[in-house]
Amino acid sequence: MDKRPLIVFDVNETLLDIEFLEPFFAEIFAAPGRMREWFAQVILYAEAVSLAGPYIPFGKLGGGVLRMLGEIYDIAVTDNHVRQLGALTADMPVHADVAAGLAALKDAGFSIVTLTNSPKSPGPDALDRAGLGPMFDRRFTVDTVHRFKPTPTTYQFVQDAMGSSPDTIWLIAAHTWDTIGAQAFGWKAALVTRGVNAPLVLDGIPQPTLVARDVGEAARAIVARH
Repeated sequence: MDKRPLIVFDVNETLLDIEFLEPFFAEIFAAPGRMREWFAQVILYAEAVSLAGPYIPFGKLGGGVLRMLGEIYDIAVTDNHVRQLGALTADMPVHADVAAGLAALKDAGFSIVTLTNSPKSPGPDALDRAGLGPMFDRRFTVDTVHRFKPTPTTYQFVQDAMGSSPDTIWLIAAHTWDTIGAQAFGWKAALVTRGVNAPLVLDGIPQPTLVARDVGEAARAIVARH
């Protein structure tokens, strides 16, 4: 079993800037906050279908939730809107702090992979286009196991594929639901807040091993611990 520290990165919002989608939602709904509402609902229903049994690819689920919000707010969401959303999500830019954070982890000898709810892109994705693809040893998607995070199957899949033991694995994610899932599985977790997220402080809920504002800060803190 590989004893090198393994860093598992979430992708959407952690590495990629989902605020890129805000103008699209503002144009359709003419109201602030709809993009965050949409994203929260996509995660809610991803978890719901994982608990209930069926599987729908993340992008298709996102389009369905967009239509659902249209029904709720009496806004006509068209097929073209759904296509636009798919194209925009594929073009989300990489956060400016990511490259330096990845470099710090690689220089320290960590193995780095991604684990995302999104399916594999048929061509170069945002990380590839930013020149960061070679920084990762593997790129995992839950589409392989047909369950979304934070289902334990998703973390088990990566752990087994990488031949790592739980005590050597860190998840870096911008979502507390993801850090809870990873820590319940025995991993350490760094929560990247990006100024819009925070830990869920409740008795019985595992708290992030560390909290950082961005990927660069998280990477430096993890390197310092090792």
